[in-house]
Parts: sequence; C-alpha cells; structure tokens
Amino acid sequence: MAKTIAILNQKGGCAKTTTTIHLGIGLARQGKRVLLVDADPQASMTIALGWKRPDEIFVTLADLLRRIYAEKPISSDCVLRHKEGVDLIPSSIALSSLEAAMVNMECREQLLRNCIAEMKDDYDYILIDNLPSLGLLTVNTLTAADSIIIPVQPEYLSTVGMNQLLESFQRVRRKLNPGLQIEGILITMADMRSNHAYDAAGAIRANYGAQVRVFETTIPLSVRVREASMAGVSVYTHSPKSKAALAYGQFVKEVLGE
Repeated sequence: MAKTIAILNQKGGCAKTTTTIHLGIGLARQGKRVLLVDADPQASMTIALGWKRPDEIFVTLADLLRRIYAEKPISSDCVLRHKEGVDLIPSSIALSSLEAAMVNMECREQLLRNCIAEMKDDYDYILIDNLPSLGLLTVNTLTAADSIIIPVQPEYLSTVGMNQLLESFQRVRRKLNPGLQIEGILITMADMRSNHAYDAAGAIRANYGAQVRVFETTIPLSVRVREASMAGVSVYTHSPKSKAALAYGQFVKEVLGE
C-alpha cells in the first residue's frame, strides 16, 4: 500500500507546492508509482503542472469528496496523467465551498482518508499539497496521512508559527490519527549568502533538531523553479543542472533513506 505524505505549513510562500511536485516527480524518476493530490482550493499544484484553467476540469478533488460523502464509488476519471510520470487529482475553487459545507457533515475529518484509501493499492507514494491554513481541509489531510513534511523558509516570520503547527499535529494524532509521524522539516527558498537566512536556518536546526528530523538538504532560492512552473514542468526537466534540481534530487534520496 502507498505511503501517504502531507506537505504542509500554515504559512504561505514556503514552497509547499514546489516541494510536493519535485518530491513526487523525483520519486517517479526513481521508479516509484506516485499520486499527487491537490488539496488547495487555489489549485496551485494543478496550475504549476500545466492545467492552467482548473475550474474547467471535469472532475476535481471536490467532486471526489462529495462522492465519498454520498457513499458513491469513485473512478479513474478523476486522475490526470502528467508527462513526467506522476498522476494528479486536481483541485479547483469548488473545494473552498465544499470545505464550508463539510462543517455539517458526519465524519467530516475522514473524507479525504476514505477517498485515497480506494487508491492506495495502485501507488507507492501519495503526496498531498495543502493550503496555508489549519482549517478543516488541513485536518482532513493530517487524518489521511502517514507522515508530514514541513517546508520552512529560513526567515523569522516563517518559524513563528511552527509551534502552532506542531500543536495541531499533536492534537490530530491524539484524537484522529495515532499513527501520524513527522517525516521532517525541509529548509526551502534559502539564500544562504544572506546572514539573516544563514542565522535563521541555524536557529531552525538548533531549536527543532532535537525533537524533529531536519533534512540535511537545503533547497536554494531559484528563479529556475518559477520558470519551470510557468512551463508546466519540473525543474528536473526545465533546468536539470541547476542548483535547485540537484538539491531536490538529493532531498528525494533522503526521503527514500539512501
């Protein structure tokens, strides 16, 4: 069965989507079967992978969750295939209205877990991208996941909310998902020429390294990543020799335990 990893942080702009894409495609390049799940109503991952008009996609994650709630079967029409070897369950703005409606649903925290449970036998990894929030969709993700990866930009404001995120993690593990683990913290978008970034990265390792794994890989700030997203491909394809591509490749090896 697939290992399900959620990539999340309640702060925006810390490369959650980029990390999900490059971990997923990096795993696919290692021969793994990978499903990406876009659980963000802004559909950033869907757009970055080349589907520029997500609201025109026939079936998205919101439709699947409605089917699960209505106890109807889901089918393969929900999965899009990307040319770099990963599958995608896309998102759209409809997921935002569904989140509001979920408040009144029974077993509302379990919808995403029940949805991907029907697909686990088809994949080695399921990676879930999240919106910058600790709301009901994020609780669904934490309930569905086996582990989480926390991307953090090395700056003061990015680290302020870390304790709040860890408290939410502990609460979900205590009440809904006792097997949930933290895969690790990944330092992203780092300009290590800056004294502030260098000091902040050191503070993250010093303050959290004793409790939580902090990946050895640091992902550099890179314009190549933004260019790749505009082209609908990964940085492995767009600029394979760039520092970002090499760093994400090393990060994939860490996740695989190599």
